[in-house]
Amino acid sequence: MYILGISCYYHDSAAALIENGEVVAAAQEERFTRKKHDSGFPYHAVAFCLRRAGITGRDLDYVAFYEKPILKFERILLTCLCTFPRSWSVFRESMISWFNEKLWIKSQLLNELEIPSRKLLFVEHHLSHAASAFFCSPFQESAIITADGVGEWATTTVARGRSDWDGTGVNRIDLLSDLRFPHSLGLLYSTFTAYLGFRVNNGEYKVMGMAPYGRPRYLDKVHQLVELANDGSFRLNMQYFDFHRSTRRTFSSQLVRLFGPPRVPESEFYTSQTQPTGDTGVARENQRFADIACSIQQVTEEILLKMARFAYEQTRCERLCLAGGVALNSVANGRILRETPFKQVFIQPAAGDAGGALGAALYVYHKLLGKPRSFVMEHAYWGEDYSSACIREALDAAGWEYQEETNSDRLGDMIVDDLLTGRVIGLFQGRFEWGPRALGNRSILADPRRAEMKDIVNASIKFREPFRPFAPVVPENSARDFYDGLRDIDSCYPVRYMLAVYKTRNGQAERIPAVTHVGGTGRLQTIRREWNPLYYEVVRLFGEATGIPVLLNTSYNLRGEPIVARPFDALRTFGSSGIDSLYMGRFVVRKQGAKRPSTLRK
Repeated sequence: MYILGISCYYHDSAAALIENGEVVAAAQEERFTRKKHDSGFPYHAVAFCLRRAGITGRDLDYVAFYEKPILKFERILLTCLCTFPRSWSVFRESMISWFNEKLWIKSQLLNELEIPSRKLLFVEHHLSHAASAFFCSPFQESAIITADGVGEWATTTVARGRSDWDGTGVNRIDLLSDLRFPHSLGLLYSTFTAYLGFRVNNGEYKVMGMAPYGRPRYLDKVHQLVELANDGSFRLNMQYFDFHRSTRRTFSSQLVRLFGPPRVPESEFYTSQTQPTGDTGVARENQRFADIACSIQQVTEEILLKMARFAYEQTRCERLCLAGGVALNSVANGRILRETPFKQVFIQPAAGDAGGALGAALYVYHKLLGKPRSFVMEHAYWGEDYSSACIREALDAAGWEYQEETNSDRLGDMIVDDLLTGRVIGLFQGRFEWGPRALGNRSILADPRRAEMKDIVNASIKFREPFRPFAPVVPENSARDFYDGLRDIDSCYPVRYMLAVYKTRNGQAERIPAVTHVGGTGRLQTIRREWNPLYYEVVRLFGEATGIPVLLNTSYNLRGEPIVARPFDALRTFGSSGIDSLYMGRFVVRKQGAKRPSTLRK
């Protein structure tokens, strides 16, 4: 039985295909169109999923859409009526968008996939999120929390999931509580994202990266915006927000009066601690922004911790599943793992709207059709891969000189040799990752011992803000040597997907400065040989050579672009950046004269 899940028309459109409950393929549309957070109909992602399975749309048993458009349309209409006439611009833009495409999603799906209407099903947005985590987890029973901007009406839900693995019971996701628009943790955080000069639905992780440079000096002011209860429920003071009545601004003039002028988008960010010789006025103003970022991050963590503890009290489950865009807040995730009663946590690696495509398909299969579970998402490599012939063709077309190495063991040695000389590596292999994190198949790698690597990769390769941190990748069995607070590391799924931040152990931060963020933390990824043999072997060999089995890992893309998918994308990015060596399957491309002088202590 084939079920195709689809999400689109808001942000991060995607398609995911399951066969008898097992994931066959899953991909975001942005990887194919090269338009970051592409929200359009996922033509390319759907085509890839069908191609991977060797079927056509007519072979599908069901197609599941990740939300109920009419309910969402109802919410938009009622919200506009309640805030009219100030919401006139929202009403006008919404009606244009809805009557151009969103109201006709049913007919578009039927026509594009050539299926009868009986095969098309719609699943509520937050149920799709919940199913994307619970039905991919190894848990038979768990608490479930979903949190994002808004679905139809819900913005946050707490639920309990129950299922079996032998088909003798019933698969259930029972809602215990929810919060509804406009009271939204995702919209609260994105309001500060906009205030701090970053793009909404794109720059939230930049706020999280900016936060450690500040102190929570504005907690009392943030708490004027949000009234928080002990169970994690909250109400926003809507006089500080404009997202419900404006298409231009998410925050109101009241918020500006409370916090001061907003940061100019794309302006330079540095503080006196990061650039002591810089303009003191600029540094002082940036310190204010860093303190605001730190404050909203801390309030977000406080809300999620209260919500998680409430979920535990309601369910008495020792396991928790998380999904929704807020579940990508890796600092908060780390605290949930360390500071709540839950013994195990599973987070959907594509926690945002993209993951809803997979969740909708799994919900139909397990809940609506009552089929037993057999699948656990042990890794995130569900995208498209490319043959050696395809890679060679791209190399020849681009005119790069290259070396072919058919011995996979030798490839690992070559990558490590390059890393030891200070080269920055592009690694392109296998199926690209599902979700926003590069996990070794579309990655940029560098030596974490070299403090200058943070500036080199940010400035010369990624072309992004200098305060942005990098992730450490470490073999699962070595993770506790470098990071504190890790429990049950062999079943700690969030760190497999680079979705939790941990404190670097005393004495280790100095050994891996390029992947240690301000405050001495790291958003680590753990790996095993069976998930990704070449990636694991490179980290292991680097550890043998240096005594430090850790590498700097960041996504293979330039600022403002999606992670590369095709060989052509990888070569274009390689040529446009300061990456020194590119390993594509069994092919190696090097730029000459790229050896960097060592600044390592003897």
